[in-house]
Amino acid sequence: MKHWTALAAAGFIAAAAFVPANAADISGAGATFPYPIYAKWADAYKKVTGNGLNYQSIGSGGGIKQITARTVTFGASDMPLQPAELEKIGVIQFPTVMGGIVPVVNLDGIKSGELTIDGPTLAKIYLGEITKWDDPALKKLNPNAKLPSQAIALVHRSDGSGTTFIFTNYLSKVSEGWKSKVGSNTSVEWPAGIGAKGNEGVANNVGQTKGSIGYVETAYAKQNHLTMTKMVNKDGQTVEATPDAIMAAAGSADWAHAPGFYMILTDSAGAKSWPIAGATFILVPKQPKDPAAAKEALKFFEWAYKNGDEMASALDYIPMPDNVVDLIAAKWKSDIKDDSGKPVY
Repeated sequence: MKHWTALAAAGFIAAAAFVPANAADISGAGATFPYPIYAKWADAYKKVTGNGLNYQSIGSGGGIKQITARTVTFGASDMPLQPAELEKIGVIQFPTVMGGIVPVVNLDGIKSGELTIDGPTLAKIYLGEITKWDDPALKKLNPNAKLPSQAIALVHRSDGSGTTFIFTNYLSKVSEGWKSKVGSNTSVEWPAGIGAKGNEGVANNVGQTKGSIGYVETAYAKQNHLTMTKMVNKDGQTVEATPDAIMAAAGSADWAHAPGFYMILTDSAGAKSWPIAGATFILVPKQPKDPAAAKEALKFFEWAYKNGDEMASALDYIPMPDNVVDLIAAKWKSDIKDDSGKPVY
């Protein structure tokens, strides 16, 4: 793919309600996980084409609801839909970037990378079974850390969230207790903790609450200067949420043999793999209500695939490989059509 230098994000609409948009603006709604990169892409695209992106960063659950109701041109979700679900609501899905979700904490005297957590311990924290920072399980993982005898303040998403799906999917893979008691979905019945809306809300809440722990996409952790933990991965190795570690997790993805681009990347094997990783997806109707608007949206994503890799990498997202982009373009041509059966793009 071609590369452009990273551009600062500005003028990107992420409100919970629509604002007036220009005729050429593209409307979308959904996942907060990719908001930072969509913001960068949108700003750069507008400078090049004059066309804006009116995107509501409302969570994956909201994105699925809005595209099902056809109130936006595209929906966005970090939870991939199964082929039967795509068929039911008459949409296709395609991945835009891959990224990592990282536990973040607010503990005096603890800096990023100084605290290690493994999957079973993280599950017990969110089950409310580990309630203090000096719990023996945490002390065993962190023998040299000065952990306070302080209550753990749990922060989780309150909205329907693909980030929550990825996080709980991971916990379900590493903890039978979590799998049987809570499970995995965009919304779950949390055993403990307080809810916050969006990756933005969780980041802000953790940043303001001493003794807290939450989970956010890595770009939010960096932008809000939050303390990120290390994790013990499937191979028993302690890793940080670096681009290389997220790339290692994404490297096993076989997109060519994934029906409807359905792909889960959590708990990937590999000594260097970050365990809480996932892709984020766009949902577009097979027969758009407004074919011209759908075409404009696809133009935007085609531009992003060709020109947005460096911007994505700067925020620790993993761009989609060229061969996957070719598969996506072929899917657009074969599946997205107007009323007469003519390809929209």
